[in-house]
Amino acid sequence: MNFSRDAVIQAVGDGLLSFPVTDFDEQGRFDRDSYRQRLEWFVSHEVSAVFVAGGTGEFFNLTLDEFRAVVTVAVETVGGKLPVIASAGLSVGAGKAYARAAEEAGADGILLMPPYLTECPQDGLVEYARNICDSTSINVIYYNRGNGVLEAEAVQQLADACPNLVGLKDGKGDMQLLNQIVKTVGDRLVYVGGVPTAEIFAEAYLSIGVNTYSSAVFNFVPELAVTFYRALRQGDSATVKRITNDFFIPFINLRDRRKGYAVSLIKEGATIIGRSAGSVRAPLVMPNEDECKQLENLVRIARQL
Repeated sequence: MNFSRDAVIQAVGDGLLSFPVTDFDEQGRFDRDSYRQRLEWFVSHEVSAVFVAGGTGEFFNLTLDEFRAVVTVAVETVGGKLPVIASAGLSVGAGKAYARAAEEAGADGILLMPPYLTECPQDGLVEYARNICDSTSINVIYYNRGNGVLEAEAVQQLADACPNLVGLKDGKGDMQLLNQIVKTVGDRLVYVGGVPTAEIFAEAYLSIGVNTYSSAVFNFVPELAVTFYRALRQGDSATVKRITNDFFIPFINLRDRRKGYAVSLIKEGATIIGRSAGSVRAPLVMPNEDECKQLENLVRIARQL
């Protein structure tokens, strides 16, 4: 771990957050060299933290050994320039193993993913998260999405029980719930917007005090992602509106054609700009030829904005 708790909170709470895809070779194996080059390119841009092996990075498709390799390469490559946040989750046992691997590799924190498959009561989710938080000394950000959505009272209970819980990432897009959490828990936690293509929610997030979000499109249009974030924070509503209308709305329309495209289109975008990370792993699928052409056109538009 290179960064203190306060430094991680500051980085995650105010700045553009990058979530790189995970590189696979033609045989579908983790490609260390390609991933290293991707991260070098990432940190040359204006970002405040790097979240590796996250949702965009196909955490759900990585073995523990692959995960360990991903985090190790990331920590070595980023070299202390920015905080590196990895992931953990699936079950209490698996979550502890992933958290341990991330800590041993030198990560500055973990993004705690929802438990696998089953529907969960609030007290059970708190216990799930508390067990994993208690197993590690590094910072934890809870990912509030899927079958792991905590309500405000449960978030408060978890924050009270776990000193190393530093943040909550919203993956649901329920602004009423998120506002309740922010107002209830206050500045005990830092809050991050994290729905797929979070830019489309960015203005709403900002209005309730959520200053930052995860940008998946940064993987293939980083300059646009930075320009949009800068315009948002500066109150440049004309630029925000133009980029939203010309790029993000067409992109989410394309994304919503098939489940999993929030990841698949990002990988295809990386290929379009000459930084291929290979294909997604099943159960995800890559876009078809027509969809790839539409994405190529959006990349051209992005370069003109």
